Amino acid sequence: MKKHSIENEFLKISVQETGAELCSIQNKENEKEYIWQAEPNIWESHAPNLFPIIGVIKDGAYKYEGKEYSVPKHGFIRHNEKIRLKERSEHQLVFELLYSQETLEMYPFKFDFRIAFTLNRKSLEVEHHIINLDEKPIYFSLGGHPAFNILHFENEKIEDYSLEFDRKMDLDTYLLNEDGLVSSKTKSVLRNDQKIQLTEHIFDNDALIFKNIKSKHVDLISAKNGKILSVAYKDFKNLGIWAKPGAPYVCIEPWLGIADVEGTDQDLKNKEGIVRLAAENEFNANYTINIA
Repeated sequence: MKKHSIENEFLKISVQETGAELCSIQNKENEKEYIWQAEPNIWESHAPNLFPIIGVIKDGAYKYEGKEYSVPKHGFIRHNEKIRLKERSEHQLVFELLYSQETLEMYPFKFDFRIAFTLNRKSLEVEHHIINLDEKPIYFSLGGHPAFNILHFENEKIEDYSLEFDRKMDLDTYLLNEDGLVSSKTKSVLRNDQKIQLTEHIFDNDALIFKNIKSKHVDLISAKNGKILSVAYKDFKNLGIWAKPGAPYVCIEPWLGIADVEGTDQDLKNKEGIVRLAAENEFNANYTINIA
């Protein structure tokens, strides 16, 4: 699979052209790898890009202007072999996917999807840039799904790791039903606290889903060895936290949008969290990964 790499004095990153998927962040000082290496017997991805859908849609279909369309889980950017490197400089890679007849059959809008990866010292900024090329508004969800390695040091276990937000909050996760739809049922995760302790079983019931989260910054921390990295996501309203149960990684997922809710009418215009972008307008949303 074709990859593109850039580096500075601190970090080297690689992005595979298929799906414009971040597949490596290496610390040049200690040679540590921070991105999950897609072990096929556990989870075969690194950091999928989610567009124009997050999660699943009810019955695998949605409606727009009276017509029914089907799009894969998390949309059609991930695994997409039509994405190409558009621009490259010393410290930036920019990838692009333009609408096509193939995308129009799944998603009836003309768009230009661009994603830029920019290195700045020990930070990587991931910038999403959506251009509406249509004569009508377009509707979309947008998100990241980066998976970060844990167990960076000898004799560590999952329970040595936690996620710590920049403020104390009350946080409830929205539970998914057996079809992967967001239910109205919630479960308390934090009460006037800011730290989520990772365990082997924390994701037994799938992802933690936080709507309209007040904190816009979270640290991944080793109890024995301190902060590993942080993710800042000021442009994103929602946050997902997920891993395969017991796996040595954690996904920190900034989202604009959410999987379909149980009671959806399946009309794309009414989808919870959907972004509406007027004709010939542009939209930007960034998140940043900071290596400690």
